[in-house]
Amino acid sequence: MELDLTDLQLLAQLQVDASLSNQALAERVHTSPPTCLRRVKRLHDAGLIERQVAILNPQRMAEVIGHGLTAIVEITLDRQDTGALEKFEARVADDFSVQQCYRVSPGPDFCLVVHAKDMPDYQAITQRLFTSDANVRNVKAFFSVKRSKFGAELPLR
Repeated sequence: MELDLTDLQLLAQLQVDASLSNQALAERVHTSPPTCLRRVKRLHDAGLIERQVAILNPQRMAEVIGHGLTAIVEITLDRQDTGALEKFEARVADDFSVQQCYRVSPGPDFCLVVHAKDMPDYQAITQRLFTSDANVRNVKAFFSVKRSKFGAELPLR
């Protein structure tokens, strides 16, 4: 699939604000609303747009439900064969507490971003995901004290 300048502009706009109406999006990329709608559908159908989500403000949410804990967790497995890696990856991907999972190299096998309500909740997550899996050799967690940047935009240049 080839992307032209309009496609790239659409993707850039949607990365910043996917809640824009088709009319507003068309105006921003200087195209007609029917053309805009057709192109966005094509980008979805091609799998370039995976999904659209709302990004919650953690400070405002903390006022309502409490701060919670964000941990960046390094996981090293005992066995790194394809089956073992895929099994662990599937296990953490199915868990709601795991926000992000990266298979990395060199160093640990995985880096996870995990969100927990509090320390007892984090302990329950570690028991569920890491301790009960005999293939997990090492877990190293880093707890976030401040989030200074968060984004999901991919560079389009």
